[in-house]
Amino acid sequence: MPNLLKIIHYNDEILRLKSEPIKELTPEILSFIDDLIFTMYEKDGVGLAAPQVGVSKRVFVCDPEYSKTDKKNPIVIINPEIISYSDEQDGEEGCLSLPNIFEKVTRFKNIKISYRDLKWNQKTLETTDLFSVIIQHENDHLDGILFIDRISKLRKMSIGLKLARLAERTKKEKLT
Repeated sequence: MPNLLKIIHYNDEILRLKSEPIKELTPEILSFIDDLIFTMYEKDGVGLAAPQVGVSKRVFVCDPEYSKTDKKNPIVIINPEIISYSDEQDGEEGCLSLPNIFEKVTRFKNIKISYRDLKWNQKTLETTDLFSVIIQHENDHLDGILFIDRISKLRKMSIGLKLARLAERTKKEKLT
């Protein structure tokens, strides 16, 4: 049975680090990925990156259809690289590491990524719309970027109190 991992919240320094590439699939990495998938579904997410659970590795999981159905079809993305993109779209985003904060973010509508799968095969994937947004959002986590870094200063100021409360919560969690 997979383990439920603790979600790291805003203002924890690991969320601002550039993650390390995974060099090989070990039993420990595979077990961690199972835990990551389990945690994503338990927390009702459509994506979850390793840094969000305190692990600075370049891996994330996602399931773009899960928000529309209860059917689970997780996709594992290891060492991703966005190789092309086009068009832009605005959409509301949230994040398990920033609970109860939602903001409009501009993302690329269409992207193509290169990554490794669970069998360590090199793959490419072209996505659009929500799937593209999820991949960009989770890939940002691997580079130490949060979705609030992509909103205007004015909008960030308007959610300043919520961010301050989250920062305080993170500080208290670290002390316990």
